[in-house]
Amino acid sequence: MASRPGYVTLPIISVLAAIGYVYYTTVFLAIPAWLGLATAAGVANAAAYTALALACVATYALAITRDPGRVPPAFVPDVEDAETPIHEIKRKGGDLRYCQKCSHYKPPRAHHCRVCKRCILRMDHHCIWINNCVGHENYKIFLIFVLYVATASLYSMVLLIGGAVHIAPKDEQSGSDSPRSSIIICSVIVCPIAFSTAILLGWHAYLILHNKTTIEYHEGVRAMWLAEKAGNLYHHPYDLGFYHNIVSVLGPNILCWLCPVSKNIGNGIRFHTSYDISLSTSSFKKEEHMSMS
Repeated sequence: MASRPGYVTLPIISVLAAIGYVYYTTVFLAIPAWLGLATAAGVANAAAYTALALACVATYALAITRDPGRVPPAFVPDVEDAETPIHEIKRKGGDLRYCQKCSHYKPPRAHHCRVCKRCILRMDHHCIWINNCVGHENYKIFLIFVLYVATASLYSMVLLIGGAVHIAPKDEQSGSDSPRSSIIICSVIVCPIAFSTAILLGWHAYLILHNKTTIEYHEGVRAMWLAEKAGNLYHHPYDLGFYHNIVSVLGPNILCWLCPVSKNIGNGIRFHTSYDISLSTSSFKKEEHMSMS
């Protein structure tokens, strides 16, 4: 049975336990074994890793508690709105997308989550590790959390390997290996975490550059196949170019791209499309032609 969003679940407890265990082993076992906590290098690395670990916990808490985006109950698509050049329709019948379970129309890029039991604005996926959907309002937070975890995992791997290498000669002389065994066990845990989060980060970087969600990527594969079968070309309507795609997710201020509390662009109801750019470009050329004539 699925857990309700906002509740603490076993995956969440597992993530927090892993963060605590890796932090303790890295800071209190690996760094002292390699650099020593009494040295400037040891203190600097311990402080840097502590700050990174706190950032991981903070962004993780925000990803869990932040609502991914609710569809307004009174939302009704306006087919005559000139500012909305395209409307998403059902594959069968061509009607406007309507959620029978929530009893309201779906805005563009919104989907119904069976776990959350409601529609989510710009839904990407439901993540069991945060017991929450990843949508319009918390996608940036989720992305930054993955970035921090990937960075912390790689940083931890370097410190753990350095600690294991430098403690080996000391263990041979003393005849004990308790710190080294703990460091090796922690390395075995961190290695797959670093690998998987690096792949996840790369995947979402690709999605951001093309202004897609995970759902839209899979839908686009089918749409591209159908378009090629009919002899047409498929173009993702929300792809505005790399820079504008990044800005739409991370915000207009480049200094706040890695700040989880800064907001992204839009309300999750309307989205700029490549058709907006085409229309504005054609109208500009028309006005320029009229002025010249």
